[in-house]
Amino acid sequence: MLTPKTILIIGAGQTGAVAARTLRDLGYDGRITIIGNEPHLPYERPPLSKAALEQSVDPAIGRLYPAEFYSEQDIEVINGVSAQSLDTQRREVGLSDGRTLTYDACLLATGGRAKQLPMLPRSSAVHTLRTLDDAMTLGSALKPGVRLVVIGGGFLGLEAGWSAKQRGAHVTVLEGGPALLGRVLPAQVSDWLSQRAQAMGLDVRLGVAVTSVLADTSAEGKMAITLGDGSVVDADHVLVSVGLTPDTTLARAANLSICAKTGGVLVDRHCRTSNEYIWAAGDCASQYQSPGDSPVRIESWQNANTQAAIAAAAILNAPRPAVPYPWFWTDQLGCNIQILGAPSPGLEYVLRGDAAPDDTVPKCLYLGLRDGVPVHGVAINAGGDLRVLRPLFEQSVRIRAEVFADTATGLKPFVKSCMAQPA
Repeated sequence: MLTPKTILIIGAGQTGAVAARTLRDLGYDGRITIIGNEPHLPYERPPLSKAALEQSVDPAIGRLYPAEFYSEQDIEVINGVSAQSLDTQRREVGLSDGRTLTYDACLLATGGRAKQLPMLPRSSAVHTLRTLDDAMTLGSALKPGVRLVVIGGGFLGLEAGWSAKQRGAHVTVLEGGPALLGRVLPAQVSDWLSQRAQAMGLDVRLGVAVTSVLADTSAEGKMAITLGDGSVVDADHVLVSVGLTPDTTLARAANLSICAKTGGVLVDRHCRTSNEYIWAAGDCASQYQSPGDSPVRIESWQNANTQAAIAAAAILNAPRPAVPYPWFWTDQLGCNIQILGAPSPGLEYVLRGDAAPDDTVPKCLYLGLRDGVPVHGVAINAGGDLRVLRPLFEQSVRIRAEVFADTATGLKPFVKSCMAQPA
């Protein structure tokens, strides 16, 4: 494909903005237009469950680049408008304001929508947390003594619940699974996190199901939530945090291939869809990362940046950028937790440090080993230590677990000695 004269990016979130910047960094001087259905300039989402829930919030919180960046880089951002149609034959996109835009290359960075629970009443006291406006609405409701029930004990729900508690709210977190973050943390860390929640005064209930919700018609927002064991939790506000549905409305209407398992737009390792002029990246994309592998859809800050850069390079026929080792971070219950790699069955975990759940600033590091090689790391307030160990993950270097576990061992010399071992 020839270098496109016009590139249209649908989605003004992190993925879309990073892709636009990458295009300019690669020397592209054609037309770039970003379409976003929110009134805000592109921003990062991690602050939504933390700083954006504070009493006074700067509307520019999390903003990726200042307003002048877009004018300086000659990037047109159209806010408050949604893409309504995608004509792949004419290469045209119809907007909600009646305009029609043409493209030579199109990037779908449409993200996703927060899942809803049909049993909950339609009420201003029932919240989801996907946009900055969502966060500001919930934040305005958080006052001392307010009873907030968070349905879903994943990363977002726990972060928001802790932020609400810091504002003086009485918070109850309802999690249907048997453990907190059980799909991404080893059992030892998940158990530790549950113990810390209890120690920090957060009411977390595991293995529970919501069976009914009764709204008090005499008082706006008052709800009685009945659980599967018959217990009832009273709420003034409810935050639904049960996951994300990828926004593939345009892609489906345009007959692009959709992953039956993950629900995302199917893309190859270059983020190209089944249409040669359309790419997709970020939360909406399910990517074949290696030949023979099943497509995966990853919701993370790192993946948004990585796929944005890959798509931008592919659109310009530039070399594919290197893909970093999977990394994720979250702030939970007063702790910064960083995760390198991913869990899998059969890993042997070794602990460095000793952190009590009620410590003011606990610090420890878990490594998940397969045949002595670290493939999964979880650092609690020890992100710097995990960064030191990254080369061992990236190069699949075998380590001696007992030496790593000894806190008297300096990590930098340890890594150096491991790397010097014969293969």
